Amino acid sequence: MLDTIFPFVGGIGLFLVGMMLLSDGLVAFAGGALRRGLIRFTGTPLKAFSSGALITALVQSSTATTVTLIGFVSAGLITFSQAIGVVIGASLGSTATGWLVAGLGLQVKLGFYTLPLIGLGALIKLLAHGRWAGIGLALAGFGLLFLGLDMLQDGMRGLAGVFNLARLPVGGFWAHIAVMLIGLAMTALLQSSAAAIATTLTALHTGTINFDQAAAVVVGAAIGTTLTSAIVAIGANVSAKRTALAHILFNLVAGLIAIALLPALLAVIEFLDRYFNTTAGPLSLTTFHTLFILLGVAVFLPQTSRFAQVVERLLPERSDNLVRHLDNSLLSVPAIALEAAQRALEHMALRLFSLYSRILDSPSMPIQPDELPQLHEALEQAFDFVTRTQVASDDKPLSGQRIALLHAIDHLLRMTARLRELGHAPIEFANARYREAVEHSRSMLVAAEGGAAGPPALPGTKSLELVKQEAKALTELAHQVRREILKHAGTDGNTSKALHILDAFRWMDRAARHVSRICHYLKAGRAWSERLNNKEADGGFDLPDEPEQD
Repeated sequence: MLDTIFPFVGGIGLFLVGMMLLSDGLVAFAGGALRRGLIRFTGTPLKAFSSGALITALVQSSTATTVTLIGFVSAGLITFSQAIGVVIGASLGSTATGWLVAGLGLQVKLGFYTLPLIGLGALIKLLAHGRWAGIGLALAGFGLLFLGLDMLQDGMRGLAGVFNLARLPVGGFWAHIAVMLIGLAMTALLQSSAAAIATTLTALHTGTINFDQAAAVVVGAAIGTTLTSAIVAIGANVSAKRTALAHILFNLVAGLIAIALLPALLAVIEFLDRYFNTTAGPLSLTTFHTLFILLGVAVFLPQTSRFAQVVERLLPERSDNLVRHLDNSLLSVPAIALEAAQRALEHMALRLFSLYSRILDSPSMPIQPDELPQLHEALEQAFDFVTRTQVASDDKPLSGQRIALLHAIDHLLRMTARLRELGHAPIEFANARYREAVEHSRSMLVAAEGGAAGPPALPGTKSLELVKQEAKALTELAHQVRREILKHAGTDGNTSKALHILDAFRWMDRAARHVSRICHYLKAGRAWSERLNNKEADGGFDLPDEPEQD
């Protein structure tokens, strides 16, 4: 008995480890390019579908694609409607593992010949650095995958002599449902549809189960693979939950269509076997898997917009939360977490600049009691999120972006406190005495509101320089007014008025400095992000010295 159970369990384990190493290695080597491709090629449902299918086939994991996609949607990098196409494509791309196993792994016993790949991969992982270490992981994973398949085949042959799996229910709708649930349970237990399908293909190859039973198990495995995305979405924001729900609904409906049409689909497979003079084996089962997923694609892809609307109605957005994209599930991928924080802070900066502009234009219009407290609370949550984002010390782009964002939050909090001060000591911005300072402030805010808008509206250095020039002009004007007032101090007998004017100019000067530094640090964070994505050869730019304490 142990001679049978140990190779079977060990084979599954080696296959799972191989899949994980292969997927992690490929993502580590080409993760940046894959992420950029996933974001860039999602403009239309067809493009999103194609990118989801291709990336899943490349990384050999629909779970990796879906979990990454949930992170992108949570971060606001792509819209939920765009994510629908990627989800559908990922389900089709997941069939690539079946083709690899059926077409190569089960036809030739490659386990012995891939042993050198495991050693070579481990050596590369130990000696190489950065992206090339990922190649070592991928090679080792590729070798372990086929070694696991060989061991799984040996275990499955022994298992067939102990347990007669052919006695599983067969024939009829409810029998298919029962076997499908077994496939779902296998995937839930193994946490990998690829492992469940590989096990099923091996069982079919060794004659342990018949084709009808294997087909129903594969349908269950396709549905069961959605459990991981459901787990990832627990406690996540609404966007992530919508993406997970879309993944579940697509695979569930596609699976139910396959069960309902199973006799017709099996007849198609039988016809193809006769046409190509083949037997109903692993390749036929993989064809069946691809065929019923394509049926689901044909049903859902033309209706992407309506499908998105249905999911959005099932999970509506609760409120306009400034930090809704700062989801804890993103912390495991620092690059996505910091990108989400970058975008959230850009929106908060715009909200703050808009509020300041409104005060300058209509001094008599009171600030809503909850506006500044909400903004302050959101900034504190953003600070907590960024500080909890763990970045490797040798990752200069991510470290640079993280530091820049912390600086930006510091000045955003200070600017929020400045606006709060107006509730206790209001400034008469309509007074002619402040006209020149107000004009500089308005010009600065016009440039700043463009400078913090984020991609694709983020301007070049020229607008940022305009912000700095206006802030410098305000500083010089404040110094000039201070000299004039102090020169004539006591001559007009109105000391309190003179001090009030001095305080007003000092307030506008320091507010301008905060606006300037907010724009600078957000621009710096964006530059580091672009360097991370290899969009700029020289990357970010030097950060300024720390500002003087207020």
